[in-house]
Amino acid sequence: MPCPAQMLGFTTPIRLARVIFGGRTFRSYINPPREAHSTALPLSQHVFASNRRTEPHPHSCDNTARMPPQFTPRTLKTFQRRLLAWFRAHQRDLPWRSSRDPYRIWVAEIMLQQTRIAAVLPYYRRFLKTFPTVESLARAPQEKVLQLWSGLGYYSRARNLHRAAKEIASSHAGEFPRTLEAALALPGIGSYTAAAVLSIAYDQPLAVLDGNVARVLARLGAIRGDLRAPARWRQLAASAQSYLALTAPGDWNQALMELGETICTPRIPRCGVCPVSRWCLARARGLTREIPAPRRKRAPVRIRIAAAILRDPRGRTILVRDPGAHDDVLFSRMWQFPAVEVARHPEAELATHLHDILKIDRASLHLEPLPSARHGVTFRNITLLPFLARVPRLPKRPRTRVLLLSRLAQLPASSATHKIAAALARR
Repeated sequence: MPCPAQMLGFTTPIRLARVIFGGRTFRSYINPPREAHSTALPLSQHVFASNRRTEPHPHSCDNTARMPPQFTPRTLKTFQRRLLAWFRAHQRDLPWRSSRDPYRIWVAEIMLQQTRIAAVLPYYRRFLKTFPTVESLARAPQEKVLQLWSGLGYYSRARNLHRAAKEIASSHAGEFPRTLEAALALPGIGSYTAAAVLSIAYDQPLAVLDGNVARVLARLGAIRGDLRAPARWRQLAASAQSYLALTAPGDWNQALMELGETICTPRIPRCGVCPVSRWCLARARGLTREIPAPRRKRAPVRIRIAAAILRDPRGRTILVRDPGAHDDVLFSRMWQFPAVEVARHPEAELATHLHDILKIDRASLHLEPLPSARHGVTFRNITLLPFLARVPRLPKRPRTRVLLLSRLAQLPASSATHKIAAALARR
């Protein structure tokens, strides 16, 4: 059987370590794999190799990796010991670090995609309290999973997490797979997440390359230019491969990420307290402010969305679940107020939309403007324009749901929907 590198399109075999791409910022992805819906590096650019044990991995290949140029075998071991000792003494007390339970680590890694740690913490604790095991998650209805995820964003993560839990419960005896190939076969599990879970939970020798790690390695090696360029990313992958501490791959991956998040930060690195600054070529050459190069940002797109809060005399409202042109980037196919992207005349365009989808008579409809709200989704700058419409009775239509406004939190709804509802209290 060919080795993983050859399976993924590499003609040159590699054995020393497996290097996984993910590219996260704030523990989120620059170029995420399958688990996040954005442009990713092709799988043919992923590099894998063998286990650290004396027995070769069944898919191992010959070793062609090189040691970083500023290291000898002895100094590399010293470098690894220094960083690992620093991490074990100074690591942050995060709930997913309290055990090596692969389920808890997996849930954390999925939540941390595109999301800051501070934002994840309350969701993580609430999610694990409700679903403490893979089996409990697998048995849950998807709507309950989405409800607990509401406000965290990128809801395809929750849907894939739920699907993968079902597969783990039915095909893997309730345990996260221990092999890379089986982990990658799960819904929503890309190469980065597989490597992170397998290295931290099972001590598999999988080197992880994410945004924080890429920045640390670029500064250590004084690698200039756009880190996300394919050739540069391959260069960083080779560095990650050569740096990996094979005796403690899970701690090593976390140590590099921790260093990038807390000390080797993007704008003002704290080199004076860095445990491995003596080996940093960027610091020696005065390049820490220039590496990495500023990221090119996509030009923002401005969008205005008008939404209607229909309210009957009993304080109830109606939510819809029909996807709109803006649904995938705003309401995430969850329950939402009737809404439409508008151009010049929000009130008139919204009234037309309500007539089209709910058959509400425009002549009898009065839309009262509510305070607007700002909402951001990646490069989209969205202005939410809520309107209140008092109606004698709510329409009955397919794919709608009537409920008290006070019970909105009981349904899976995006943060944009909650912002629209909050406009009522701000009027």
